[in-house]
Amino acid sequence: MGTENFDRAAAEELAVKTIRGLAMDAVQKANSGHPGMPMGMADIAVTLWTRFLVVDPDDPAWPDRDRFVLSNGHGSMLLYSLLHLAGFPVSMDDIRSFRQWGSHTAGHPEIDHHLGIEMTTGPLGQGFGTAVGMALAEAHLRERLGADLVDHWTYAFVSDGDLMEGISYEAASLAGHFGLGRLVYLYDDNQISIDGATTITFGDDVPGRFEAVGWHTLTVDGHDREAIAQAIAEARSVEDRPSLICCKTRIGKGAPNLEGSPKSHGSPLGADEIRGAKEAMGFDPNTDFFVDPAVYEFFSQAMERGREAHAAWRQRLEAAPEDKKALWAQLHDPAPVRLEGRAIEPGKAMATRASSGALFPEIAEKCPGFIGGAADLAESTKTVIEHGRLFSRTDRAARDIPFGIREHAMGTIVNGMAVHGGLKPYGATFFVFSDYMRPAVRLSALMKAPSIWVWTHDSVFLGEDGPTHQPIEHLASLRAMPDLWVIRPADANETRQAWEIALNRQDGPVGLALTRQNVPDLGLPADGVSRGGYVVRDGSDVTLVATGSEVWVAVEAAAALEAEGISARVVSLPCWELFFEQPEEYRKQVLGDAPRVSIEAASTFGWERIVGEDGLKIGIDHFGASAPDKVIAEKFGLTPDAVAAKVKEFIRA
Repeated sequence: MGTENFDRAAAEELAVKTIRGLAMDAVQKANSGHPGMPMGMADIAVTLWTRFLVVDPDDPAWPDRDRFVLSNGHGSMLLYSLLHLAGFPVSMDDIRSFRQWGSHTAGHPEIDHHLGIEMTTGPLGQGFGTAVGMALAEAHLRERLGADLVDHWTYAFVSDGDLMEGISYEAASLAGHFGLGRLVYLYDDNQISIDGATTITFGDDVPGRFEAVGWHTLTVDGHDREAIAQAIAEARSVEDRPSLICCKTRIGKGAPNLEGSPKSHGSPLGADEIRGAKEAMGFDPNTDFFVDPAVYEFFSQAMERGREAHAAWRQRLEAAPEDKKALWAQLHDPAPVRLEGRAIEPGKAMATRASSGALFPEIAEKCPGFIGGAADLAESTKTVIEHGRLFSRTDRAARDIPFGIREHAMGTIVNGMAVHGGLKPYGATFFVFSDYMRPAVRLSALMKAPSIWVWTHDSVFLGEDGPTHQPIEHLASLRAMPDLWVIRPADANETRQAWEIALNRQDGPVGLALTRQNVPDLGLPADGVSRGGYVVRDGSDVTLVATGSEVWVAVEAAAALEAEGISARVVSLPCWELFFEQPEEYRKQVLGDAPRVSIEAASTFGWERIVGEDGLKIGIDHFGASAPDKVIAEKFGLTPDAVAAKVKEFIRA
């Protein structure tokens, strides 16, 4: 069937049926997956992709493309079908290999810009919040570079489950407050969840809820493509507010018996149901993975919009003023950052959060894409780029983002800016509140997004605020997260090095754990942090391994031990992940052959990897207490004298 005599309605209808067929067949062949959402949202997807979305399948990572996020990532076959039909590098073999080892078509989408997959989704709500970050990045970069170079939209499909998650409120509130008008969400309002009808648990007035936080809303029949197109066009005309289009849909649309049923959500439909659906669509029920050549042609023609836009953008970039081209290059292809620490006074005792803050002007100068903010704690976390200037509706170029008390949204928005490209974003809060943003931190690691997490008040030594605010298990927990580098610097010099590492890492996130209390300048080497751990003081009888604010404690304890004839080596171990990447020979050289002792004001869980099963672990395996930091150190046995006494007892046992 050719397209020369095809009208748009017929072409769209055939495309919609094709997507439903591919979703049914792929899930059936894999014997797992979610056919209901792709079938229910196929009309919406075809309308958006063939009428509005500006992307280029020949260069999927083109920087000024529109962003499309499938927040309801369980319906991944919808995205894979669209990418395949539109000519992205997702083959029919990939479709047939849905959910199989080594396939591009994983059970939930996994970020790969070269395939057209903008981010990893699946944990509901993450795509919702991350897409806000993409839209914020677009607004900021458009203000700095001009609309000739940055002029795109962010679209996302969201589900009932996304909107039930608390992150959706946090992120929607910020998007509305900032007036991110180039953000359009299409809500799959199918009124079905895994346990049954959403009426058993979800009775929100969704449009009213979003209008209350500054969104423009519309409600349409999610199977009426003309109505959907009109709604998207109207949403695009409202640039002072993000838009939510509530699309009334039927899950499993087209399934003869399971349309509208929770049973079509997360299981194969079964051979008989698929046969009936294909017969109703006019497809051969004995043919799997059928695509009429007319559908490929229809999508190819639709993609010309993006190809032409891309070519025009290339010409504008070439013709741009030299200062704009230079800034574009600095943002999108940054040179390695080297920090001098000009504002740090040598020899001065400083909290590592303060030495971190002192680096911000230099970082901002040397890293034009540096942008971020804190969860209502900018002054406490010392994370201010430019005092008195905040990102807002009226100042998109500002680099300080007031996230408010929304740690989870902050995390997702930072991730969105990171995967968008052109920026080096960070988010800051107290270390204990990393719990509130953990899903976003985990996703940054899973996506290998270059997000930076600044966590201050990193131990019980924050003092009087007490155990609710004192992190204990957090270091151990975050060190267990693959691909996240956790760096806990000992002094201002290590803090400078930690920031260099964070700014230059492009293949994953970095978390900085920083002190509230002052720590002495230890005169440490200028490059030790890059190897994860190194010898601070040599010794032969025992090795004391410490991180962060306990390194100076170890140094003084070693001096006390030396007075009693015990030679103690001190090792600073600011980043376990980097240390374990070093050759075994280096690690053995650093740790030595003597008995080992770990010293860290946190849970001792995991330290057996460093000190061995027979080593001594000095830490805190219980919650903290409300008291001044020096009192806490005395009561919990973390003073130099107390540590020295424990070490002496250990090696003489």
